[in-house]
Order: sequence, then structure tokens, then C-alpha cells
Amino acid sequence: MGALPMPGDWFMSAMWLPMCGQTWLDAAATFTGNWALMMTPMMLPALYRALRAHWTRARLVGDERPASSTLWIGVGYCLAWTAAGTMAFAVGAALAANIMRSSALARAMPVCAGIVIAFAGFVQCSAWKARRIAYCRATPRHTAAGAFDLRRALGHGLRLALHEGYGCANLMGALFALGAMDLYAMFAITVAMVLEHWAPLGGRTFKCIGFILIAIGAFLISRAMRHTTT
Repeated sequence: MGALPMPGDWFMSAMWLPMCGQTWLDAAATFTGNWALMMTPMMLPALYRALRAHWTRARLVGDERPASSTLWIGVGYCLAWTAAGTMAFAVGAALAANIMRSSALARAMPVCAGIVIAFAGFVQCSAWKARRIAYCRATPRHTAAGAFDLRRALGHGLRLALHEGYGCANLMGALFALGAMDLYAMFAITVAMVLEHWAPLGGRTFKCIGFILIAIGAFLISRAMRHTTT
């Protein structure tokens, strides 16, 4: 994706706007496709735990079609995140259109991005975040045993995506502030999500991630303020 230089010494990704010859529908489809590809590696740690737990449980209790139910849970999970990407594009495109019309809003965006990232760091350090991750880990990760039911499997995948999305909302907000399709940002947030889902609960991992986000946010705010005053 290209980037457009903006007032305030920053660049806005062209993914939020239609390219030459594109309609808004084409732009939305392109973003949603890229989003779906991006979310696969990012959410794999959480999805893997859920699918492995379901597969193990299904085989133990005699599920008639454990492979099919596991597959469709994964499909439901991915569909939920794809729908979230479509909604994210609608919000991002509306914001981008307003930024293009207002130089004042454009100049304020670096500070806003820093505030969002710092706030995500404070949330990361909170007891609420620790409870959400604990809840995600404790949520039943298998459907009821018995005959295969496509609707039940898809619904279970959707619920898993909802639980995981609620728990990692602060990290997703930081990702958008850093650049939703920036490879370095994607890698850093993916590592944070892996640590969230695999590191021991009650350790220092959550707070370390939070402190890093707060530091990045503070740096971006300070940099934007210095640029404004010069």
C-alpha cells in the first residue's frame, strides 16, 4: 500500500481510500481481504488453543465428526474477524475522508495516535485486562458432544472470536494507531498476543507489554508536540 504525506509530518496509508479506478466497494473488498490474511497469523495462538482443546474433548466424548466440527469452529472464528475488518474499514475510511478535508485534524492525528497507544498500555496493565485473558482461557473451548451440527459449530467459533476480540481490543487499537497494515506493527502485536495467551497468568508479562506501549505512546506524543512548536 502507498502512503500520502500529511500535515503534521506523518503519512496516511492509501488503504483507507479508493485507488485510481477503484470504487469504495472495491477498496472495502481489498481491505477486507488483506485484513483476513493479516488476522490469520495474528490470532493463530488463540485459535490454536481453542481448536486443540475442542478436538481433544470431541474425541474423548465420542463426537461423531470431530474433524468437521473443529474445522467449522475455525471458519466461524475467521468469519467473525472478517466482519470486524469490514466495520473497521468503514470507520477508518470515514476518518480518512475527514482528514483529507481538514488540515487541523490531520495535524492532530500524531498526538491522537500517541494517546491511543498510551491508553492501550494503561489498559494492558489493568486488572480488567488480566481478568479478560483469564476468562478467555477458562471459556469452554468445545461444543457439546453428539451429532455434528453446523450451526452450533459456527456459533461456537463466533463466540470464541467475540471473547478474544474483547480481551485484545486494546492491542488492536494500538495496531490501528501504529498502522493497521504495517508489517513491523503487525509483528510486534502478534508477539504480544502470543505472550498473552501462553505466558503464565499473574506474571510480569502483561505489565511489560503495557509499559512498552505507554513508552511508545509518550514518545509519539512528545515528538508530535515538538514538531508542532517548531
